Amino acid sequence: MIKSGLVQTIAQQNMHLYHRDVERIINTILDEIIDALAQGDRVELRGFGAFSVKEREARIGRNPRTGETVSVTAKRVPFFKTGKELRERLNETPPQE
Repeated sequence: MIKSGLVQTIAQQNMHLYHRDVERIINTILDEIIDALAQGDRVELRGFGAFSVKEREARIGRNPRTGETVSVTAKRVPFFKTGKELRERLNETPPQE
């Protein structure tokens, strides 16, 4: 699902909310998660998972096309760890007929 699909689904399930308000709510939530990660904080959504930032050190990489070595700078990357409830729901076995 993409963000516009999420907005559409929530707007359809909550007819009392305007589409633009649902879009603003979702954008605000995502912006807050991004801002927290940019500050190095961890964001936990109980039952869903936790977002955090991992540090990757500088290293020497290789250009796959040419084979030449390339210097890769240190960087911070987002990391997501699923919550217990999400894992359990993903691994539920459907009822046998």
